[in-house]
Amino acid sequence: QVQLVESGGGLVQAGDSLRLSCAASGHIFSTYGMGWFRQAPGKEREFVAAITWSAGGTYYADSVKGRFTISRDNAKNTMYLQMNSLKPEDTAVYYCARDKTLWRQYYSGTPLTSDFGSWGQGTQVTVSS
Repeated sequence: QVQLVESGGGLVQAGDSLRLSCAASGHIFSTYGMGWFRQAPGKEREFVAAITWSAGGTYYADSVKGRFTISRDNAKNTMYLQMNSLKPEDTAVYYCARDKTLWRQYYSGTPLTSDFGSWGQGTQVTVSS
């Protein structure tokens, strides 16, 4: 059974940094793309960043491009999201997700929630102004 556990969230001030981690188990981590999504109160879950199985491709939402960096360590079965220059509008629950498709080489367009089949419980990120 696929298990994804996020950590690293917290309360920070605008301009600060945080690094989220997603520890994966129950599957061969290195064979699937992974992604980060977020959901703010009253809003739909939205794409933040994704990374292919080999880390050869990374994708970002326009709202985080240049501030967030997604990475993975396949030896540790862990994915990361380095978040710099945080803004109050980044406040949300951040979810880690695993792609449904084995060995996906790329995402054609913005990765969708429907591309991902396994989800973590989420970690809260709150950015105060």
